[in-house]
Amino acid sequence: MRRLLSLPVALLLSIANAQAEFNASLDEARQIAKEAYLYGFPVVEMYKTLFTQAVDMGSPGYKAPFNQIANSTQAFTPNDTAPDTPNLDTAYSFLWMDLRSEPVVLTLPEIEDNRYYATQLIDLYTQNFAYLGTRSTGNKGGHFMIAGPSWQGPVPDGIDKVVYSKNQIVYALYRTQLFNEADLHNVRAIQHGYSVEPLSSFLDQSPPPVLPAVAWIRPQANISDSPALFRYLNFMMAFAPAQDSESELLQRFKKIGIDIDKPFEESMLDAEQYQALQAGIDDGKATFAAFKKDFIDSHKVNNAELYGSPEQMSHNYLYRYAGATLRLFGNAVEEATQMSYDTDALGQPLDAGKHTYTLRFAKGQLPPARALWSLTLYDGKTRQVVDNPLKRYLINSRMLDQLKRDPDGSLTLYLQHELPGNNLQSNWLPTPDGPFYGILRLYMPGPQVASGQWKQPLLTPTPSISAP
Repeated sequence: MRRLLSLPVALLLSIANAQAEFNASLDEARQIAKEAYLYGFPVVEMYKTLFTQAVDMGSPGYKAPFNQIANSTQAFTPNDTAPDTPNLDTAYSFLWMDLRSEPVVLTLPEIEDNRYYATQLIDLYTQNFAYLGTRSTGNKGGHFMIAGPSWQGPVPDGIDKVVYSKNQIVYALYRTQLFNEADLHNVRAIQHGYSVEPLSSFLDQSPPPVLPAVAWIRPQANISDSPALFRYLNFMMAFAPAQDSESELLQRFKKIGIDIDKPFEESMLDAEQYQALQAGIDDGKATFAAFKKDFIDSHKVNNAELYGSPEQMSHNYLYRYAGATLRLFGNAVEEATQMSYDTDALGQPLDAGKHTYTLRFAKGQLPPARALWSLTLYDGKTRQVVDNPLKRYLINSRMLDQLKRDPDGSLTLYLQHELPGNNLQSNWLPTPDGPFYGILRLYMPGPQVASGQWKQPLLTPTPSISAP
């Protein structure tokens, strides 16, 4: 192991010989800082979430301490104010795992065949290194051991699968399909069946010695926008050693003082050095802005390409940065993907105060999802679901038998504020009387999504349709 990970990070830093040296020219420092910013931003965003959810008990976003599961079971309505763009398809559970002392065992209950659930395992670089659940391990449940990089040994009795992590800290994000509000009690029962325990407890053995507590650093206000980011990156890399193939990159980082064996302290930089690093950070932001405009907004790069395993990301730090910036903890494309509706087929922002819209799925061209798909609309200002007389906030694949098909077998949805005429209420997805946007979510999408064979249909502005 590269570091004594059983020791608290604060102690490791205190025994370091001295602060890492700054050995780059100002121009070179600016370029290295750009690289380090794109590389390290996702790690620091991960740390902010970790601190909020598992460390800071006074935070409104606190979930549970390490190695305990927190469940959130809610059918979101317009009365809710958080989170932005709520997912109405699944209920969430949250788990931060500390694997320094020993592995932990996750237990999933058996569920019915027609319900989807998934446990997304995310490393400290925001990469999805494994999944448990419907697609990957089935709906029969089981006992799954999550082992850190220092663990060795045979697979213990009673364990259905071992998942190896290269990080000492791991995030698990559970999703359990919620059919409707009446289904809440069923989902709660499933969540009650989720459990986590140390391997020693699972095997009824004596636990290993308790490790000293980690001296977590409270995130500061400008953590993601200034050279302070590199201090938190140093801190987190004690739990998440870089890949061997990144050794040359890390040597470059050392030239501006980013050395995981020595503390980084931005206050020790002189004014010119600090400004060079800040300029590199600003260059990284500009690189992303251009990439987003030229490739993401133009759909040359699919959002699904921004998320995946370390092998799938293949050192593509700009894509990893884009994923962390646009939507933290996005799924790998084989598990789930989401597609945005921000503009219409003419490239104009969606505004139901000015237009009505149709969304047409040609015959045989419904979203290819082996688990489920859904289209949810949100108010462009509040970013919450839209109040409407039907209390309908989405249309999904479970509702297909309630929707009217066109004579040619296609399916047309009507997105507008007022009730459409001609007995089209079944296909009406109500909008606010103004700006809005939509999210099309596909769970267990077919291969034609990743290949681009299936294309997301566009929203078409139409003449106003009034009720009869």
